[in-house]
Amino acid sequence: MVSLNDKDHKSIKDYSATRPDALISECIRCGKCCIKGGPCFHTEDKNLIEKGVIPLKYLYTIRKGEPADDNVKGCILPVASDIIKIKGVKDSWTCIFFNKKENACKIYKNRPLECRALKCWDTREIENIYSKNRLTRKELLSKIKGLWDLVKDHQERCSYYKLKSLADRLKTAKTDKVIEDLFNVISYDAHIRSLVVENGGMDPEITDFLFGRPLVKTIRMFGLKIKRKDGRYRLAHI
Repeated sequence: MVSLNDKDHKSIKDYSATRPDALISECIRCGKCCIKGGPCFHTEDKNLIEKGVIPLKYLYTIRKGEPADDNVKGCILPVASDIIKIKGVKDSWTCIFFNKKENACKIYKNRPLECRALKCWDTREIENIYSKNRLTRKELLSKIKGLWDLVKDHQERCSYYKLKSLADRLKTAKTDKVIEDLFNVISYDAHIRSLVVENGGMDPEITDFLFGRPLVKTIRMFGLKIKRKDGRYRLAHI
């Protein structure tokens, strides 16, 4: 493969911007893949987390049943199992390990499997591994008995299948019972997060990995908005 100097890289980058169909055969460090979001973790990445190379506070979990973009199929589907991902910068999708100023990865030598497999000019390798051997919270937490029991209990009581069922019922029958059941799920999700922080002394930023993103935020995916006022949850219009 021909080696490109900085001037060549700039020429290809400028050309590909005007010609989306232009042929590229190696990474030109445009940063687009990092800006679009962090990778999903696979079993091959387990050591990166267990050894603390990638701290838990920089991760979040898309839980089983949660609607999410399938980047290969190009649609939103409920996920079949945990998808552990790297968080974005603030409220953006940009990978938290992306150095925007340098257009570089801060953990390049220890980057996850998907980052190593992704080639924007040839997506066959990433497509082949995308849904295989995904790392789950069970593989990382099952030996921590008390904590894993909390995670399992939360998964059951705050199931996305249950959440979707309640949201669907609200569309046809907005009864006090359905609203109460919905608020009970939302309340438990908030309670368990506070519990592990206040009683367990855990970093609040780890809760997105342990229990997924707060339901009060993800409920919007079902066309609902929840607000908390005077210690009570209320439905609000989006």
